[in-house]
Amino acid sequence: MAEPHDDAPRHPSPGPARAHEGPHDAGHPAYPVGLRLAGRRVVVIGGGQVAQRRLPALIAAGADIVLVSPSATPSVEAMATAGELRWERRRYAEGDLADAWYALVATGDAAANAAASAEAERGRTWCVRSDDAEAATAWTPATGRDEGVTVAVLAGRDARHRDPRRSAAIRDAVLEGLRDGTIGAAREQATDDGAAPTGPVPVALVGGGPGDPDLITVRGRRLLAAADVVIADRLGPRDLLDELPPHVEVIDAAKIPYGRAMAQDAINAALVEHARAGKAVVRLKGGDPFVFGRGMEEAQALAEAGIPCTVVPGISSTISVPGAAGIPVTHRGVAHEFTVVSGHVAPGDARSLVDWAALARLTGTLVVLMGVDKIGAIAAALIGHGKDPATPVALVQEGTTAAQRRVDATLATVGATARAEAVRPPAVIVIGDVVAVGKG
Repeated sequence: MAEPHDDAPRHPSPGPARAHEGPHDAGHPAYPVGLRLAGRRVVVIGGGQVAQRRLPALIAAGADIVLVSPSATPSVEAMATAGELRWERRRYAEGDLADAWYALVATGDAAANAAASAEAERGRTWCVRSDDAEAATAWTPATGRDEGVTVAVLAGRDARHRDPRRSAAIRDAVLEGLRDGTIGAAREQATDDGAAPTGPVPVALVGGGPGDPDLITVRGRRLLAAADVVIADRLGPRDLLDELPPHVEVIDAAKIPYGRAMAQDAINAALVEHARAGKAVVRLKGGDPFVFGRGMEEAQALAEAGIPCTVVPGISSTISVPGAAGIPVTHRGVAHEFTVVSGHVAPGDARSLVDWAALARLTGTLVVLMGVDKIGAIAAALIGHGKDPATPVALVQEGTTAAQRRVDATLATVGATARAEAVRPPAVIVIGDVVAVGKG
């Protein structure tokens, strides 16, 4: 009979005391330890769902994995095909665990599981059993990883605490705390000899997303929680600043006292100055740092000053704000492409880099940022180059925030409508037939 490869039962089966349970074994907690398995033989018996879940971590640990199973799930088979493990397509046989450092027994055959477990016991190989935890010499904790830290939660030995869902919930709570900064200790970078650095520390250019504080990335929020100095845009998720500890210096990038023409130079100077002082600096920007955000200018300034920089991408308002307003930038049978342009320079201005005539010929979606005060001129240019005046347009103001509102118009009427409705920045303008998708 072929060996089944789906999950084995997870509850202990009744039976006599196991040979490995000595007189002092009952009631004692498991001893937690981290196994260094790189290059060491690990044997997995069974190729079903349990193996599918456990194998990726064993592969990541660099283990020399041998899978023994007549069948396997497609995902496990793909791991074997990719050369991440060796697959012996047969049932378990005595001797398979020879020289193994660790074994995972996870078949639906109780007799095979018991035989493999017994071999592991004789050979002093740590062994996990998916069907009978009490017959195992090792247990698999609920694990998660964050920034080089592994969190592992083991359930209690007694039945009252042996709920894997509880272990997973505790793990998730700890990971969430590490990622959002509510759990953690001050982290100091160290040199190879263990000493604290005396030079500049990396600056993080963090995309804060479209406005809703919940839409910043996990990594961005974690870096923000660890910052000493935050240089923030007015379009960033401002609510997050209120969560910062009192010692964090918050610099409003719109109010650095060098005048508008020097604003970017002043921001660059502030990044360099605080980084050189050994501060953990986060440049918090709205949307994504590299989508009309001058992020590359700041990265270049830091590179010229010899200061390392890490870029944390953010959710761009170009797609998230239309989505929050019920507008897909692409839709089957309606739009196969979308184009994003800056509207801060009007059509016809010598400084404009936008080919409005080419945009007018496109059949897809046009997304305009920073174009509220120029939308009348933009619409006129598109119509002048052949765009249908009846093309739907939506202006989404303060998208993803509590103040979000949507104003609809057509290309012919959008200039007057924006004035009449007092639409103000920040607003994302969507032009194209997708605006009408989903509307009654």
